[in-house]
Amino acid sequence: MRAFLSLINLNKRQKFVLAVLILSVGVFMSEYFSGLKLLVASAVLAVATVLFLLLILRKDIKGTFFGPILILPFFFTLAFPFFYALVPERLLSRLIITIIYAFGLYSLFLTQNIFAVSGIRTINLLRSARIVAFVITLLVFYFLVNFVFSLRLPVLLTPLAILPISFFMNIQSLWTYTLDTSQVKAISLFSFIISLCILQLSYVLILWPVNASIYSLFLTGIFYTYSGLCHAWLERRLFKGILWEYVWVGFISVLFLVIFSKWGV
Repeated sequence: MRAFLSLINLNKRQKFVLAVLILSVGVFMSEYFSGLKLLVASAVLAVATVLFLLLILRKDIKGTFFGPILILPFFFTLAFPFFYALVPERLLSRLIITIIYAFGLYSLFLTQNIFAVSGIRTINLLRSARIVAFVITLLVFYFLVNFVFSLRLPVLLTPLAILPISFFMNIQSLWTYTLDTSQVKAISLFSFIISLCILQLSYVLILWPVNASIYSLFLTGIFYTYSGLCHAWLERRLFKGILWEYVWVGFISVLFLVIFSKWGV
């Protein structure tokens, strides 16, 4: 009982560290699974991540639109066991991926805490939290798309599997730039349009002579371009210089795709 009470009395950062340690052990163990066991373990760990975050932030998110706060942590934990299935099965690989996961999850917990607190009062770290969350979003998107493409599902299923990933990643990413419940419809509309564009590109790339890594990098670059433009629009800073910055990223993504395609194979 004393041990339980001591856990309750931990401050927020200490609770984050404890949750990260527990989940990191789970991710490390899940890396020994494959097939259906891997899917189940990844889903359980992802749900556990959301539950930990809810318990720790329950006072800060009470009465606010907190749904988007839970999206990225869920997909972040889901992505790492899936991504490990694509790398060589070595102890060193398991340790490196688990360490990256632990560091990333702790950073993510801190950023989600900032978003939760920002819904109540102004906080100076909000801009930094947005940058960190967006970088993690791109990483998660790449991992999940790479995994989906590597499954070699039927032609029609691969883009359909990428559609919800793109939609939910955009929902939470765009929301972090507004933190306003009145813009839920606009954010949902933007996310749906971006997801449809990525869906169409996914169908084109199914027939394109390219491997999973290039496929995923290209879609991640396009995701960055579309989502970044929407961020600038929501912040009312879509100026000519910023517009061209994202246009160039999109152009480089297309050029990268063409150069590394397996023509004639």
